Amino acid sequence: MAAVEQRLAELGLTVPAVAAPVADYVPALRTGAYVYTSGQLPFVDGELAVTGTVGAGVSLDEAASAARQCALNAIAAVASQVDLDEVVRVVKVVVFVASDPAFTDQPKVANGASELIGQAFGEAGRHVRSAVGVAALPLGSPVEIEIVVEVG
Repeated sequence: MAAVEQRLAELGLTVPAVAAPVADYVPALRTGAYVYTSGQLPFVDGELAVTGTVGAGVSLDEAASAARQCALNAIAAVASQVDLDEVVRVVKVVVFVASDPAFTDQPKVANGASELIGQAFGEAGRHVRSAVGVAALPLGSPVEIEIVVEVG
């Protein structure tokens, strides 16, 4: 078992199957020393864990939990391309948050993803990040994330 998978197991998590794309794209792509993921939604067993807009029906805690699930799904997408122990650095995480216009805590939502990535990858999980509020996301998801990792 990869060290990343072991750390996730200690959190009571397993790397899920890669979520099926909802349109014409691939979940992840390796080019050179990098793996890029497509945007990952908070799918659990093929269903969105939550839908709606953060700050108008979806709470901050629910959104952070959804971001955590998105991160787990992004890790699965990376694992479809490389062994997780090959990841030497999580470079960038981009978090999109379907937000009510008055909601401005997108970074707190993004922490759900960043914290899980840090727990899974340790020091190699420290990354740069953007947290962006948007009007809507695919399928009514409140959160979508994409990551870029460097592999060795």
